[in-house]
Amino acid sequence: MHFPKEPILERAYALNQFLAGIERRAFRMAEIATGSREDALDLVQDAMLGLCKSYADRDEQEWAPLFYRILQSRIHDWYRRTKVRNRFRVWLGMGRSADEDDCFDDPVQSAPDRDTPDTVERLQQEGAMQALQAGLQALPMRQQQVFLLRSWEGLDVAATAYAMGCSEGSVKTHYSRAVHRLREVLGEHWP
Repeated sequence: MHFPKEPILERAYALNQFLAGIERRAFRMAEIATGSREDALDLVQDAMLGLCKSYADRDEQEWAPLFYRILQSRIHDWYRRTKVRNRFRVWLGMGRSADEDDCFDDPVQSAPDRDTPDTVERLQQEGAMQALQAGLQALPMRQQQVFLLRSWEGLDVAATAYAMGCSEGSVKTHYSRAVHRLREVLGEHWP
């Protein structure tokens, strides 16, 4: 006795075939964009999951444009997060890791910086970094997390509220309190 395939199984099979056919190219695209195999793998997997969750019921011809739009969005998000994290790392005196230096051998980036701060400026920056770290650690956990999600990760109010499982008003309140507290603690170091 022969049973016909259910439409759901056919759609799942077609989606699996599509993802299997596109995964290597997408991975390579993400790897070129990020310079990191691990980050590229995460981005592609996240994009595949996003396509499956949100667009599996669309026509098969729509999958490729939707998938690449999702992947591009993930890559742009990765660049934004990386830029913000690197800015904070430099600001906090953490600098770049050896792996990052190996990935980006740019002669312009390797050129000596003629605007390197003198010793007094460097000491002032170190003092500001220490004050910022102490100020962040002194904040209540909710204020600290809201501040980091909004300032470091660049999330908007709605995304922060979703991530923290609270209302947008609560996010605004915690963020405002964190900023005011950091201004008090950092005093002369506040930009």
